[in-house]
Amino acid sequence: MSDQQHESLIKTPKQLIVTIVAAFIVPIAIIVLLVSYVTSSRKIGAGSAGTTAEATAARIMPVAHLDLVDANAPRELKAGKDVYGAVCTTCHGAGIAGAPKFGDAAAWAPRIAEGAATLYDHAIKGYQGKAGVMPAKGGNTDLDDVEVQRAVVYMANAGGAKFPEPAAPASAAVAAAPTAPALPQADPAVVAAIAAINSGTKATAVASAAPAVGGDDAAGKKLYDSVCMACHAAGIAGAPKFGDNTAWAPRIAEGLDTLYEHAIKGYQGKNGVMPPKGGSSAPDDDVKAAVRYITSAAK
Repeated sequence: MSDQQHESLIKTPKQLIVTIVAAFIVPIAIIVLLVSYVTSSRKIGAGSAGTTAEATAARIMPVAHLDLVDANAPRELKAGKDVYGAVCTTCHGAGIAGAPKFGDAAAWAPRIAEGAATLYDHAIKGYQGKAGVMPAKGGNTDLDDVEVQRAVVYMANAGGAKFPEPAAPASAAVAAAPTAPALPQADPAVVAAIAAINSGTKATAVASAAPAVGGDDAAGKKLYDSVCMACHAAGIAGAPKFGDNTAWAPRIAEGLDTLYEHAIKGYQGKNGVMPPKGGSSAPDDDVKAAVRYITSAAK
């Protein structure tokens, strides 16, 4: 058994020099690469664009904030074309149930002859004529009188009139309109239903045999308050009045399933027409709940 000494890997001066140089260069190269990688990426923080005023404001912005609005500030009144497109077109766009169709000069002529003041009065306050009914402000009571007048002028002038455009109030102190509810107080489609009901026919209203109101039927009351009451609150033109036992009895006797179908799909009967969903876009379940709510008041 003999002892063997470990031989060094470096045997020449040249190998020694190469080893020393490599020991310095390789770590430096690695450091340079790491620094280059880090500085080439986009930084958000000190020493970067993250210190700009805009970036700082974005970082410290609270999750929620309150915008204060002056409730007494004048609101911008809508143009007649805009009011027509949002409300009036429901009846006047297609000439539903005797409503003078937009652009129909022959239909508008006798109305234009009455004068702008009369048309304004009928449009703002509502009007019951021989061919149907004009709901006050087209069913949208949130409209300002000037907005209604502008819509009248827009339609009448398209039918041959030359009425001047109504100006905004001189005081410019029109109060801001209240926030519209999820279901508008006067859905334009309901206006069409009212006009159809009053065009010479009577309404066949929806009814239900279910007397109880509870649970999800709260949605029924909400739909009634925002849509159904347009006809049924005052019993307009033969629509069964809310709470009128005599008027509702024969309808309740038809049965729940039949009345649900009439309410959702619409129904043309001997006495008139029931528009699908009362002219609204409410879910079927809400329409059924409204049926239950209305008929429960007729027990």
